[in-house]
Amino acid sequence: MFLSVVIPTYNRLPILQKCLSALERQNLAAPISGYEIVLVDDGSTDATVAWVQQQAAQLPHVRLICQDHGGPAEGRNRGVEAARGDVIVFIDSDLVVTDGFLQAHAEALSRAWQQRGDRLCFTYGAVINTADFDNPTGERHKLRDWSGAYFATGNVAIDRQLLEQAGLFDTAFRLYGWEDLELGERLRQLGVRLIRCPQAVGYHWHPPLSLEQLPRLIQVERERARMGLVFFRKHPTRRVRLIIQYTWFHRLLWELLTLGGLLNERSLRPLLAWLIRRGHAALAMELLRLPLNRIGVRSLFREARSAV
Repeated sequence: MFLSVVIPTYNRLPILQKCLSALERQNLAAPISGYEIVLVDDGSTDATVAWVQQQAAQLPHVRLICQDHGGPAEGRNRGVEAARGDVIVFIDSDLVVTDGFLQAHAEALSRAWQQRGDRLCFTYGAVINTADFDNPTGERHKLRDWSGAYFATGNVAIDRQLLEQAGLFDTAFRLYGWEDLELGERLRQLGVRLIRCPQAVGYHWHPPLSLEQLPRLIQVERERARMGLVFFRKHPTRRVRLIIQYTWFHRLLWELLTLGGLLNERSLRPLLAWLIRRGHAALAMELLRLPLNRIGVRSLFREARSAV
């Protein structure tokens, strides 16, 4: 089994350095015969490309592909097309993995193939969220790290031929969100089974909340709404409605929880600042999710109305 780790990246050099270093420290045994890291730079404007080229000797498994800024769906497709492996591993460029990461995926996949008698499955590793840049792998597993997503490209491994049969990623998803879950719907229609692989651990780093991030977080919710509508038009099912929160229940829920919008990013700003100063950025982020969800759901309904 030869593994190709496909990673799209865009302006994430500091955490990407930790990501690639961790992947270069993998402990390998059967059934793995070898692996490569296919890094697709999505038009970064920082020093990503220059650094990777300068560090070629220290990154022997890395193959760098550059593209104009086209989004993660296009980047992952380019990575798969260039990959040499019969198994594709998807991670994000802000994920720092353990030294047994690839071995865990390979053993779980091989075991599932033998038990099933086919390759209609993929492995889904554990993702632990952390804001600790200096020691991301020191974070404990938390209840909020659990995800019910079926196919999320932050940490999955899948047979290449199966992935190609499903049709790769839809490049209509050029903004933030849903391109991986949409591919997951197509995999589900093929009868592909999710195999959880908690031994394949990745630590997802994101900076602790700061007030300066608010405009970008709001923009992300609006982008997710636009892409959510693309997702629903391709798969107009009740399950997808629930996934993207395109229901009147969700609209009523977030209106109630934000008191009709009285609790918003502006009114909460003093409380968020106080929590951040006290070292409770994670709690501040959870509180901020209330108005962010309201923004996302309202944007989704607004996009749907304007498209009629």
